[in-house]
Amino acid sequence: MTGLLVADSYFGFMALLGIISLAGTVINNAIVLLDRIRIEIDENGLDPARALIESAQQRLRPILLTTATTIGGLIPHWLSGGPMWDPMAISIIFGLAGATILTFGIVPVLYTLLFRVIFKDFRI
Repeated sequence: MTGLLVADSYFGFMALLGIISLAGTVINNAIVLLDRIRIEIDENGLDPARALIESAQQRLRPILLTTATTIGGLIPHWLSGGPMWDPMAISIIFGLAGATILTFGIVPVLYTLLFRVIFKDFRI
């Protein structure tokens, strides 16, 4: 929604369609990160604190690359897509950029809180 305000666009059906499609991408990014944490704990035998850090480091590049390619692919729709495609492209571009930041901020914090991961004696 903020992206539509920044780009001086309107909220309509195509913007709603963009937000719905954005939800799938964001959930997929979170699942990929959580699955990597589980792999680090179960298969590599790391403690949860170390697994959380390692997983975030390992998944950073793939998630940023998919975000960058999606945003790059939608920029032509935003710039020359016309009144039908502009709101969808804008909602996906701004939403994905913000959600990527949240993926590496909110998901690890929630994992730490829900699974009671302790970082008391954690060393880098």
